[in-house]
Amino acid sequence: MESNMKESDDKYKNPDWDRIAHLFKIGIFASLLALIGGDMILGWGTADMSLSGMEQYFSRYSGVSDARIFWSGLLGMIGITIETMCFFGVYRIIASGSERYAHAYRAGLIGMLTFGSFCHVMCCAVIYHHNTIQRIAPALAIEESIAFAKYFLIPVTAIFFVFFLVMNIVQIAAFAKGMTPYPKWCWVFTMLTGFIDIIVMRLAGNQPWAYALSTGWLSFGSFVTFTGLLINMPKAMADHKSRENPNKKAEVRA
Repeated sequence: MESNMKESDDKYKNPDWDRIAHLFKIGIFASLLALIGGDMILGWGTADMSLSGMEQYFSRYSGVSDARIFWSGLLGMIGITIETMCFFGVYRIIASGSERYAHAYRAGLIGMLTFGSFCHVMCCAVIYHHNTIQRIAPALAIEESIAFAKYFLIPVTAIFFVFFLVMNIVQIAAFAKGMTPYPKWCWVFTMLTGFIDIIVMRLAGNQPWAYALSTGWLSFGSFVTFTGLLINMPKAMADHKSRENPNKKAEVRA
């Protein structure tokens, strides 16, 4: 079994750049699918600023139809699953330089793959639950929605974020320490860039497009990651070749 694991690790020492580029291109498409089809469809709306607290928050979704919730859940589930699988391209890159970091990254990635789309669907379920109760008994909508989220959404979200943090922290560490063929500064291309999306969109104010984009912060972060790493791939390939053939440069200089 140990020999099989060693063979599996060794085959990534020389990255299959064509396959990695293919995964990144699919990842860009899947990120846009999840962002536009999964998140923006659900998050497009404005809040009632006359309300406060959770009432104001849920007012953003009061105009979301059941059909929009359905398509958001379906397209988001498909997009998030595919985009997460495409992060195995990043795994291949990390594995070319560090088995230890690659194993930790893979653990986080498997958890993301397991809980990511589930978390999105549960978000849609909370909105559907709130809007349904709002139509039947408006006075109970907030209380019942918070209870529903507490029992079904928060547990899966908490588990998801553990794997999310493991995956992103390991990726940042591997890139920043030069354990990949990429320049060290490419550590900036992680899903954590999605937090920038949230901050900027909050500054935009009570705008439907701003809420829609901030809803998709995770997929925005994936889009930035795949795009940034794909653009910088030629530089990474050149650096990797130079590391493999250090004597070639010496011969040329001589």
